[in-house]
Amino acid sequence: MELNEWFEKGVTAQEYVDSMKNHKENFIYIYEHFKVPTEDEPLFALLKTKNLRAIILTEDWCGDAMLNIPIFLRIAEKAHINTHFLQRDENLELMDQYLSNGTSRSIPKIIIINEAGNEYLNWGPRAPEVQQFLDKASSHLPKEDEKDFENKQQEMYQFITKAFRDNEDFRAFVYKDLKKVLTP
Repeated sequence: MELNEWFEKGVTAQEYVDSMKNHKENFIYIYEHFKVPTEDEPLFALLKTKNLRAIILTEDWCGDAMLNIPIFLRIAEKAHINTHFLQRDENLELMDQYLSNGTSRSIPKIIIINEAGNEYLNWGPRAPEVQQFLDKASSHLPKEDEKDFENKQQEMYQFITKAFRDNEDFRAFVYKDLKKVLTP
């Protein structure tokens, strides 16, 4: 399938949010509390002229999606980037074209296309500073074969989810990285 067809297959942001079963409250919280800096209006004016569209591969259980997508949606509103969502696990044919490190189905993956349906850019799953935070958090986990691994992993996920929701620095890191790739 071509990217235009994948875009048409997707659901709108509202349909995606309405269907969420995980992280919905935190997703909405981040969306409501993130504001795009007014000094970036010239970039959004330029992006508006390009008539871009976005396909977001995601799953609502994903903490990275909970953090990143609301920030991207704020950018998309300002830049008039029509955005559609696809569930990663139901669209592996597309996901497998956007593997992280050539092997991982990491999400979210944001694919921006132009009017002709050609890829303009893609981004995801996270900003470098967020990756550093995750690497540090997971470095404290016991080995997978140790008996307390699953409990410690769940504690880590709860800690990360809370940090993603409440730490405004993470929002700034994501915004800065998205802005960098969107700037011509």
